[in-house]
Amino acid sequence: MRTIAIIGASLAGLRSAQALRQQGFDGRLVIVGDEVHLPYDRPPLSKDFLLGKCEAVPLADQEDLDALNAEWRLGVQATGLLSTREVALSDGTNVEADGFVIATGGIPRTMPGTHVLRTLDDAIKLREAFGGAQHIGVIGAGFIGAEIASSARALGKEVTVVEALPTPLTRVLGAEMGAACGQLHSDHGSTLITGINVDSVNIDGGINLSDGRKVDADVVVAGIGVRPATDWLAGGPVKVDNGVVCDAGGVTNLKNVVAVGDVANCAGHRAEHWTSATEQAQVATRNLLAGDTVATHTNGGYVWSDQYGVRIQFIGRATNDVRVEDGSIEDRKFVATYRDGDNPEDVVGILAMSNARMFTRLRRNLK
Repeated sequence: MRTIAIIGASLAGLRSAQALRQQGFDGRLVIVGDEVHLPYDRPPLSKDFLLGKCEAVPLADQEDLDALNAEWRLGVQATGLLSTREVALSDGTNVEADGFVIATGGIPRTMPGTHVLRTLDDAIKLREAFGGAQHIGVIGAGFIGAEIASSARALGKEVTVVEALPTPLTRVLGAEMGAACGQLHSDHGSTLITGINVDSVNIDGGINLSDGRKVDADVVVAGIGVRPATDWLAGGPVKVDNGVVCDAGGVTNLKNVVAVGDVANCAGHRAEHWTSATEQAQVATRNLLAGDTVATHTNGGYVWSDQYGVRIQFIGRATNDVRVEDGSIEDRKFVATYRDGDNPEDVVGILAMSNARMFTRLRRNLK
């Protein structure tokens, strides 16, 4: 291959570029990103950035970026894959390439009248909005919603979190451990309302619940998930279904197109995790250069979240058989294991709260 174009200039795109160079690709490398910013780390946006403790954290220093010898096309969007060899951009230009890496990530789901937090520009707007607000409403008690609520409380704001499910994070951690994480809100003075839908958000603030109640809020943030950024691929040659459809090696129905990160539906699973983006990039670029699937990636499902001064770590999958192995839920410092239903001795998932050492030790035995 003489030219490879990477569509997406965030974590997955950058790691793909680095992996290509590490694996010996010395041809032309074009990186297209819809943001004007060079790659930055997203996790701090909901924490230290909102608290004013840091600005954007680069994912690579200038020396490392220079070493890529890449052609950066920032502030433009891909608008269509015209063929197996050409992509159209929003500035009216096209990029021809022998291979493509699709790393366009996700688009936040939103509601009228709400903020979202996905990009640096989103974070800048939200930090400014927080400055003049006293009551913050958060829709969604998942990891991102909980982190925003935690930051708002640290800034001295009154916080109300509304979650449609009866228990936060049930789909990820199960009901018992989701409840344990949900208790962090009340521990630190936030109000958590569960099992109720949001009807609407007032343009001048406030959340209207489906049961007729109203939540006072000067600023409302929606943390209700993302959808894969695949609109630009509609009608093109790459198969799309809840993301870019690819095999366990990130290879799509076209051998010269691979997908990585939040946008990739790898072997029927889409992983929206920081670590998965990095790991997938190594495998997918290897397969791209080989012209076939010569390596596969097994998603470990590792995710971490910092909330109210507590570090939550999770890896694997949740089951109904969950056991506290060390510490106690009441102390908010524990490690729990999830066991396989057919083989109860097999650990298939681990959750830790403020217990990184035991988490690391038990992680070695994960099936």
